[in-house]
Amino acid sequence: MCLGIPGKIVERYETAGTKMCKVDFGGVIQEACIETLPEAKVGDYTIIHAGFALSLLSEKDAQETLTILQEIAQLEDEEKNDLLFTSNEK
Repeated sequence: MCLGIPGKIVERYETAGTKMCKVDFGGVIQEACIETLPEAKVGDYTIIHAGFALSLLSEKDAQETLTILQEIAQLEDEEKNDLLFTSNEK
């Protein structure tokens, strides 16, 4: 299973004739190929898989997705803490 996390395009450039970009995933910058999205521009949000931009999405959709992912991470942390607390009571 793959999880597509929205990232913001922060730079566009060409390498050996291939359209490339740098994408910011909350402070983690990754390089990706944007040949499949020639309309992509700096400031756009995109989903990257295996180093390739798959689609563009609105900032609103990207922020909603990121919020949901943060909530999931918080719930997982709470569950781990609950399990630790419960196992320490024994």
